[in-house]
Amino acid sequence: MDVAGFDLWALLPFILIGFAAQIVDGALGMAYGVISSTLLVSVLGVPPAQASAGVHLAEIFTTGASGLSHAFLKNIDWRLFLRLVIPGVVGGLTGVWLLSQVDVAQARPAVMAYLATIGLLLLYRAWRFPTPKFDNPKIVVPLGLVGGFLDASGGGGWGPVVTSNLLLQGSDTRKTVGTVNAVEFVLTSVISAGFFVSLGAVAFTLAAVGLLIGGVLAAPVAAFAARHVQPRLLLGLVGAVLTATSAFSIWKALA
Repeated sequence: MDVAGFDLWALLPFILIGFAAQIVDGALGMAYGVISSTLLVSVLGVPPAQASAGVHLAEIFTTGASGLSHAFLKNIDWRLFLRLVIPGVVGGLTGVWLLSQVDVAQARPAVMAYLATIGLLLLYRAWRFPTPKFDNPKIVVPLGLVGGFLDASGGGGWGPVVTSNLLLQGSDTRKTVGTVNAVEFVLTSVISAGFFVSLGAVAFTLAAVGLLIGGVLAAPVAAFAARHVQPRLLLGLVGAVLTATSAFSIWKALA
């Protein structure tokens, strides 16, 4: 089907990926970028740089709404926000520069290895599902740098990497989720701008449009799922899917 020169059938796979990713992200508070980039690269064959750019463009809208909601509900620790936002942006722009300079064939195995590692981390968290005592996190700036860099170079990972590490340090659960989501809006906006400067408008194709549409359609469904599905079960499923698809993609790239 083609409407005004726009092929809806070509857009459909990206809408489905955005829908599926937002369902999980809405229930878990993380993994939208990881799931989207994994499926875009390993299943649809989108180049890593364009996949990451498309994911971050769509996330501007999803993280913006999330950040405003958390601010309204007073779920943001603004001191922690300031400690995370600058190193996160620096790490993100570094990731943008590196990914836009590296040949796709060389970057693909490294990106997939990173995503496989995140999948294993999610599996571990689902197995242990820790509930730490609340305490002020000590390691924040290095975490922001690494989280921002991996988020840009891998197309996702800010939530799983930063949120999980802060929680393991004993940070308040509600404040951690709200603050990390608010910082992600700033980080995603800057990373998208960085990709636009380094790659041009070609970076934002059907993938970005489809992810945005799918994410918006899935938002109310994800909110319902968050109330009725066990987070531990969803976390385990995400980890299993990410690990399997990333491992397959690594094998395919190196074969």
